[in-house]
Amino acid sequence: MIIWVYMLFISGFFFFFNYIGYALIAYAFNKIHPKYKAVHTSGFYPSVSFIVAAYNEQDIIEEKIRNSLKLAYPPSKIEFIFITDGSMDNTVSIIQKYPGITLLHASERKGKSAALNRAAAAAQNDILIMSDANTFLNTDAIKYIASHYEDTQVGGVAGEKKVIQAEEDSNGVGNREGLYWKYESFLKKIDSDFYSVVGAAGELFSIRRSLYEPIGNDVILDDFVISLKTAQRGRRVIYEPRAYAMEFASISIKDEKERKIRIAAGGFQAITMLAPLLKFWKHPRLTFLYISHRVMRWCISPLCLIAVFISNLVIIAKGGGCFYSACFIMQVVFYIIAFASPYISAKAKLASLKAAGYFVFMNVSVIQGFFRFISKKQASAWEKVKRAPLKIDVD
Repeated sequence: MIIWVYMLFISGFFFFFNYIGYALIAYAFNKIHPKYKAVHTSGFYPSVSFIVAAYNEQDIIEEKIRNSLKLAYPPSKIEFIFITDGSMDNTVSIIQKYPGITLLHASERKGKSAALNRAAAAAQNDILIMSDANTFLNTDAIKYIASHYEDTQVGGVAGEKKVIQAEEDSNGVGNREGLYWKYESFLKKIDSDFYSVVGAAGELFSIRRSLYEPIGNDVILDDFVISLKTAQRGRRVIYEPRAYAMEFASISIKDEKERKIRIAAGGFQAITMLAPLLKFWKHPRLTFLYISHRVMRWCISPLCLIAVFISNLVIIAKGGGCFYSACFIMQVVFYIIAFASPYISAKAKLASLKAAGYFVFMNVSVIQGFFRFISKKQASAWEKVKRAPLKIDVD
């Protein structure tokens, strides 16, 4: 029975370490050692190129343009580049109504990675800031992001993603996704203080144009790969929560599942592309964060959940004591809640229990994403999920 006990505790340790443990270590380290402090000089405004990749976004693109043009930044220091490759609706004609926007368009759609490569090559300014077409930024977002580039060791800056629940989201997808991103934002802050963010969100991130390295058209997670390649070159990617992008979550759980599976497939692809980051002796802090926060999340944690359950069950069957019985009962209760969560109303007092279902849902999606990756069935071009129109004021 001892081997099953080892399996239970080792799997439980790795699972705990991935989600909480490594962050506690980094947090304690941050308390002992001096943290990153931004250099803010009044009047420092580096030139920025604001890039938006849009594909068939006629329903939201005008709102995106208006939001972009309201960003508080010296007009002489910012250029707006919207790239619409492959769009077949009215997205192009809408953008053409705004002379302050540089439009890049090609009839062939090669995916977002190719679009970003082309936009980056056309950009004229020092800092590249990328934002999704279906997100709105707060007015001072660019100012907060740009201020970090006074430090020459900063290679990139990642903004915060805020998820809004749509009124028609009866399944509570937005609440659960929003809760997940609050947790991720907490980790990003710790990672950034420790050394660097390990993967920026495509809703809002930036890098120095001199550090931009074109990526392959087949790359699924362009934002993740671009930001980590920047960190791989010895520069930090800083997290700036005062710069944020807001978007509604997927309306249906089906769309959200497809998105999660795609992200997981892209994560496994990224691990193969970012193999140099596993060389601990080259960049120990970055490697520690990358393995702990990302590699283990995709490669180990879902398996640990399965291993903990099976080993605990075997121990009970072999006559394990009260401790193991209690552990197993807690697991069973957790999974019962998880599988019952779709039937809990998002407006009920127990709606917070739906988080258990979302947690299981994410880990199952990782497993599905792995099989999609090894079968090479995940296309790099992304089919949009249905979202509610985001028409809100962002201060």
